[in-house]
Order: sequence, then structure tokens, then C-alpha cells
Amino acid sequence: MIFEACKSILYSDTLVPDIFITEYMPSMNSDYVKVYLYCLFLSKHDKQVSAEDLSKKLEIDLNQVKNALIYLENVGVIVRKNDRIQMVDLKEKEINKIYRPKTTSSPEDVSLSIERNKKRSKIISAINNTFFQGVMSPSWYTDIDAWFDRYGFEEDVMYALFQHCYDRKGLAKQYIVKVAESWYSKNIKNSFDLDNYFMEYEKLRDIKYKIVKKLNRRGPLTEYEEDYIETWVMEYNYDFSIIDMALRKTTSIPNPNFEYINKIITTWHENGLKTKEEIVAFEKQRKQKSTGSKSSNNQPATQPTPVPQRGNFEQRKYEESDFDKLYKEV
Repeated sequence: MIFEACKSILYSDTLVPDIFITEYMPSMNSDYVKVYLYCLFLSKHDKQVSAEDLSKKLEIDLNQVKNALIYLENVGVIVRKNDRIQMVDLKEKEINKIYRPKTTSSPEDVSLSIERNKKRSKIISAINNTFFQGVMSPSWYTDIDAWFDRYGFEEDVMYALFQHCYDRKGLAKQYIVKVAESWYSKNIKNSFDLDNYFMEYEKLRDIKYKIVKKLNRRGPLTEYEEDYIETWVMEYNYDFSIIDMALRKTTSIPNPNFEYINKIITTWHENGLKTKEEIVAFEKQRKQKSTGSKSSNNQPATQPTPVPQRGNFEQRKYEESDFDKLYKEV
């Protein structure tokens, strides 16, 4: 016996996995979302269409449709095989990511793991309720668990990481990983380390604001310019009063840039200068050397003693017979 469902499109539905909504859609281009939803609809009815058909039906540029299909394949929501497109079961994909085969462990390891997992579960639940309104995608659970192992953060530091990113640029995973890498490079593990870092961070942010104001910059600093400032403050331990001395030197330059300022400050650091007084003395000494070198170069070269042109040759002597001979010839 063959059973067939005869349901008009008027009464049918296309199910969209919540995993797609929470995991993929927030960072996806709106045109790509349209292409995915329409592909999901077509796969349910086993329809065959071309990229040109999608372009006309969805009123999207053909190149944009092709880009959408490439993107959807790269993020793993569709699989293209020759002329066929297969929709990936996102639920099964997430289950395979979460599943971990069991291995034998000692009783001590099990006890530590249980205690650790209790703390992690509690903080992950707090992150879910605070920043995701209780509907955090399953992939976040595996990512957060991996970040605990990779960076060695304690639970309160992990929560602070999400709070820090949420207050600034949002919860894009790439941004969270970037901040986590930065904290890890500064050996932040616990709340004490984090408090010290935030004190330095506030100091750094205040200096950035003053530099932008002094240079009359309208746009934001670039990533490379922020790296320069972080080096001056964190590595060289210079406060704004010293940095301001370098900024003043840009008044004689038509288009001052951070590379020029960095050369000045790095020179001070390489010469072991730590105070304003030492820098003033160093610059004064350099100026004196430069002035002395220029004056010595501008002195005229020693001219040789002029040789007198009058009377510097022996007079020819004539005999009386010479005059008689000259007279005869004339």
C-alpha cells in the first residue's frame, strides 16, 4: 500500500530549526536568509530550480544569489553535490558536536570533574539567562566549555568576559575570542588579575581620549594606533604628561602620524628615560649636538695664501747690441 499526503500549499508549513535562528541568522546577510528559507521550502517539495530562477523569484541579483549559496555551504547549512543541494539537518549537527564518547577515569578525576562541571554549569546558566534571555544556542555551551579549558579562566572571569563584550560591541563569537585572547596574553586567570587589568584599562582609555582630543581627531583610532598607545602605557610605563611632550613635537610637521610619534617615544625608552626632566635634558643635549655639527659644517674652507702676481718673475736682461739689431730690422 502507498500512502500519499494531499495537502495544498495553502495549508502546508515550512519548519525552520531554532538552531538556525539562534546560531546562524544573527550574523547572516538578509539576502542570504531569504535564499536559505526558500531553499528549505523547495527541498520539502523536491523542486528543481537554477540560480537564475532563485534570482527572479526572490528579486535578488544573480551574483548575490551565487554568493549566498557559497556562504551557506561554507557555514555548513547546505551541501552541494553536482547539481543537487542538500539541506543539512542542523539539529543532528549540533547533537554530534555536543556528544562526547565516555572514557575511563580515576575516582579522583571524576570527583574533580563533577565539582568543576557544577561551577561551570552554574556560570553558563547565568550567562544564558543574562545575555541570551534563556534561549542560548547549544553551540555556545560547547564553545564556553572549550574556552574554559583553552584560557584557564575562573568562572567569574568568564562571566566578566561576556559582560565586557556585551557592553561594548555585542556577543559576536569572533569578538569574544579576540578579547579572551587579549586577556589570556596578559595572564588573567582570576578576579584579582582582572581587577588589576581593569585599573590599567581605565588608565589606558583615559590616555587614548586625551590623545584624540590633543590631535583633534574626528574619527576613531585604528587598531594599529591603539597598539602604539598600549605599548607606550603598558610596556614603557609612560603617563600622559610624557606622551604629551611627544605630541607637541608634531606641531612642526604638516601631517603628523602615530608612526612619527612612536619613533620619538621609543627613542626615549631605548635611552632609559623615565621622567620629564630626563627627557628635557636629553632633547637639549641632542639639540646642542645638532647645532654644533651644523655650525662646523657651515665654516668656509681655509684658502691658500695668494701668490703675488707682480714682480714674481725674473726680468730679462738686454745687451746694447740687441737694441742695435732691433733698430736695423725696423
